Amino acid sequence: MAVKITFQDIVKTFGETRALDHVNLTVPAGDLFFLLGPSGCGKTTLLRSLAGFVTPDSGKILFDNEDISALPPHERDTGMVFQSYALWPHLTVAQNVAFGLEMRKVSKAEIRARVAEALEIVKMSHRVDHKPGQLSGGQQQRVALARALVIKPRCLLLDEPLSNLDAKLRADMRSEIRRICKEAGLTSLYVTHDQKEALSVADRIAVMRDGKIMQEGTPLEVYRTPTSMFTANFIGETNFVGNEELGIRNEELGKKQLCIRPEAIRLDEPPQGVHIFDGILKETVYLGEMAQHQFDVSGVMMKVFELNPKRIIERGAMVRMWVAREDVIVLPNE
Repeated sequence: MAVKITFQDIVKTFGETRALDHVNLTVPAGDLFFLLGPSGCGKTTLLRSLAGFVTPDSGKILFDNEDISALPPHERDTGMVFQSYALWPHLTVAQNVAFGLEMRKVSKAEIRARVAEALEIVKMSHRVDHKPGQLSGGQQQRVALARALVIKPRCLLLDEPLSNLDAKLRADMRSEIRRICKEAGLTSLYVTHDQKEALSVADRIAVMRDGKIMQEGTPLEVYRTPTSMFTANFIGETNFVGNEELGIRNEELGKKQLCIRPEAIRLDEPPQGVHIFDGILKETVYLGEMAQHQFDVSGVMMKVFELNPKRIIERGAMVRMWVAREDVIVLPNE
C-alpha cells in the first residue's frame, strides 16, 4: 500500500551550514516524486532524513498520519537505491537481492519466491547466478532496484541512481525506472540534478536551493510557469529580457523580469496579436531536427530553437521573429 510522505518544518544544520531550512513538502501516495537542484541544495540531506540516516534538528516526517521521525532506519521499511549500486561483489545476483530478506529472518521458501518476483519486475531473471562484475552498469542498477523492492518497502528512495551510466543507457533506464516504480505501486522519492531526467520521468518535482523548496508542481507546471528566475534558469534553457527588447510599452512590466523559452520564439510569418521583434543572427548550431540560433536583439543575446529548420540563415542577417503573448513569462525582478 503506497504511503503519503509529509515533511513538516524540517531543519538540519551542519556546522555553519543550514542544509534544510524549514522544509515543508507533501509527496502524494503512489507518486514518483523528484527532488531537483544543484549540488549542495539539500536534496540528498532531505532524502537521507527520510531514510533515517540523518536526524533533523527539528520538524517531523510522517508516513500517512504516523510520525516516523524517531524510528531507526531499519524500522522505517524504506528501500534505498544508491548511485554506486552498493552490490556485494562476491555474491550472485540472487544472493544480493536476498540479503535484506535473510537479515529479516524470512523463510527460505518465501525468499526464493520474492527474489524471483523482484528479478522478474526488473527483467533480470536470466542473470540470477551472475556476479556483479559480470554485469553492465545498467544491469547492476536493475539488481540494486530489485534488492530495494524485494523487502516490500513502504516507499522507495533513489539517490542519483543513473549518474554512473553513459548518456544512452541513462536515457533508456529513465523509462525503465518509471515502469518499475509504477508496477510496484510505490511512493518513490528520487534525487537528481539532471533536469531532463526529472522532466521526463517525474509525476511531480520540487526544485531546491540553499535548503529551501523554491517551487513544487508537475513537470509541465514547473517548466511552463516558473515562479522565480532561479527555477526558470535551472529547468531548461531560457532568455531573460526586458520589455524594451519585445517592443512592449508597459510601465508596470518594466519593473518585472520577462522570461521566454527558446523554443517559444518563432521565425515564420507572425499572426495577429503577438509580440514581434527583430534580431541579428550571430551564430547557428545545426542539429538536424533543430537549429540553435543566437540572435542579438537590441543588444541582448537571445537563444532561439528552430524546430525542423528548412532554410539556411546567413550570419549577420536581420530576422523578424515573434512570440505568443501567453509564452512570455513574467517574473519578479531578483
